[in-house]
Amino acid sequence: MSKEFQPNDVPVLHNYDGIQEYDNPLPGWWKWCFWISILFTPFYMMYFHSGAAGRSVDEQYQTSATENTRKQYAEIGDLAGDQETMTKFLKEPKWVGVGQSIFKANCVSCHAADGGGNVGPNLCDESFKHIKQLPDIIKVINEGVAGGAMPAWATRFSHKNDIILVSVYVASLRNSKPANPKAPDGSPIPAWPSE
Repeated sequence: MSKEFQPNDVPVLHNYDGIQEYDNPLPGWWKWCFWISILFTPFYMMYFHSGAAGRSVDEQYQTSATENTRKQYAEIGDLAGDQETMTKFLKEPKWVGVGQSIFKANCVSCHAADGGGNVGPNLCDESFKHIKQLPDIIKVINEGVAGGAMPAWATRFSHKNDIILVSVYVASLRNSKPANPKAPDGSPIPAWPSE
């Protein structure tokens, strides 16, 4: 004869589709963690989301990124936006990589991740509309073109070197093979100088 459980008996047996289950309480430590996290939430929200300057995760990240960039740029100083400087940095993979990270953060939506073009033109072929020599890339990025189709970025970057290094990266894309290149736009121009 099977024992029948009364409502006050612990643990209570459940029987669903022939599977017998117990009502086991959660461990005490788990309940305490749950309640402590709930009590902690308002203080967390007030501290990090109250609008006080420098407390949000995004502001802390931006501050750290700016400080890191400042330390990197201390190594090379303020760059000149001339052909000689750009030619020199085209041969330095570390700084081309810095330009690539700037490109990926700001330019991918229009020019695609590999520079093959999306809304903006293909940067990997031999044809350019507003560029004849290396410093013209800096000018296009600084001032924009086509009545705002390419916006002016001069005031959007935190450091002048950002524009020069992203220009070096754009120059390095020439003759690369993007996955889905857009048709050439503009006229073919001479190769970049090697010295």
